[in-house]
Amino acid sequence: MIVTVGTVEFRSVLEAIRRIIKRTRGSYIEAAAVDIDLERKMVLVKQAGEEMAWVPYDRLVVGVGAQSITHGATGLEFCHKLKTINDARGIRQHIMANFEKAVRPTTSSEEKQRLLTFVVCGGGPTGCEFAAELYDFLTEDLKHYFPKAVQEMVKVVIVQSQDHILNMMDSVISEFAEREFARHNMTVITNSRVQSIDETTLKYSTKHLDGSVTEHEIPQGFVLWSTGLSLAPFTRLLCDKLPNAQKNRHAITVDEHLRVKGVADGSVYALGDCATVEYPHLLNHITELFDSAHHVGNTEITRAEFRVFVKEAAAKYPNAASHLLTLERDFDSFDTDGNGRISIDEFEHMLEYVDSKLTALPALAQVASQEGVYLGHGLSHLAAMYAADEDTRLKVEASPEARRGVEAQAVGPFMYHHRGTLAYLGRAAAADFGDGRAYRGSNLAAKYLWRSVYWSQQVSLRTRLLLAMDWLKELLFGRDISKF
Repeated sequence: MIVTVGTVEFRSVLEAIRRIIKRTRGSYIEAAAVDIDLERKMVLVKQAGEEMAWVPYDRLVVGVGAQSITHGATGLEFCHKLKTINDARGIRQHIMANFEKAVRPTTSSEEKQRLLTFVVCGGGPTGCEFAAELYDFLTEDLKHYFPKAVQEMVKVVIVQSQDHILNMMDSVISEFAEREFARHNMTVITNSRVQSIDETTLKYSTKHLDGSVTEHEIPQGFVLWSTGLSLAPFTRLLCDKLPNAQKNRHAITVDEHLRVKGVADGSVYALGDCATVEYPHLLNHITELFDSAHHVGNTEITRAEFRVFVKEAAAKYPNAASHLLTLERDFDSFDTDGNGRISIDEFEHMLEYVDSKLTALPALAQVASQEGVYLGHGLSHLAAMYAADEDTRLKVEASPEARRGVEAQAVGPFMYHHRGTLAYLGRAAAADFGDGRAYRGSNLAAKYLWRSVYWSQQVSLRTRLLLAMDWLKELLFGRDISKF
């Protein structure tokens, strides 16, 4: 977002892949993956000039991201998306071009109003942060270079299908964000879905509390499409090759070790926005878990036995650890007959409660980052293990099932640690740390808190230094308003 309005330069947030690969003594091929042969373990890639080549693999990691979902709307060719640097460059050029057209003496008042209406479709973190950065750009920089009459025509609109923006965060933060945007005269339209977009207008429908639906049309000079995620072409192709195991319409389903479900030997992994982790449901193992919790001859679990069970189950199912550990505190509430013991029926209700708390991991950069670290360490550990133990390597080569079992035992399941979700709201920021803990701030401290987190997530010292210098230049000279 900060690249789209000239706060930082494109190169300040880019790091060459070859520079990163050099540290690991790896190799790199710039090409697009267009097909995969799971039996032969080959990926078909298309290079510049339409050349095709099959590239063999021993382990394949799919991390191709996702594309925006359309939700049935038409005319998305008139929208901008925010996935690549080229997208950011196109947005920056479009914004500046609209302002330049708006100051022409031959441009009518109605056309000026249309050109300076910026619409963001989607009220998630990306959409809200872009709207906030755009507001900063308009109020802090462009006001110095364009007539006041033009500035007063600027309108920023967010269209959200849910009843609140940032609805994946705590409701307190959603309400705070809406108040901040209202204070900045930004329009937030909720419970509305975009129906169609053309070169000059956007049509949307609003669903009211009584169930009625009304149609609306607004003029627009710029539209950013920032809605949910759907399968990219390569991930769709991979899922089509595994129809029995891959039934999710939005992402590749992987197990708790990030292995793609349906690949027998577990040699294909997926991470990031293109993947969703499917953890085992505890209720499917109720008999095994109940028998492991109580002593032989007993038909119920005592409080002391339950304490031991909770700790062992938390270690075995790390994804459910935080919910399992709360069960000890809530022992009495699940002990419905009050006899100080847990029966099989009461145990079933406990597991249903834990399973209900297990949700899909959010599509956040920190999820992909943690998955990448986990998979990197895991594959390195397996490589060292096979290099040191020739017998084990030969054993797993002969049996895909043996390979899955050995590797699952050698590398524990992936465990996500949520570090909070941060959103920038235009000279304000909000953070959701989970469990009802939230931060809201409407001052420069909040702005630079957000920037410090963004700075810390850069991949190298080089990009950190460039980013710091760009922010210093912005502080001294303002944002770059060129159309480069």
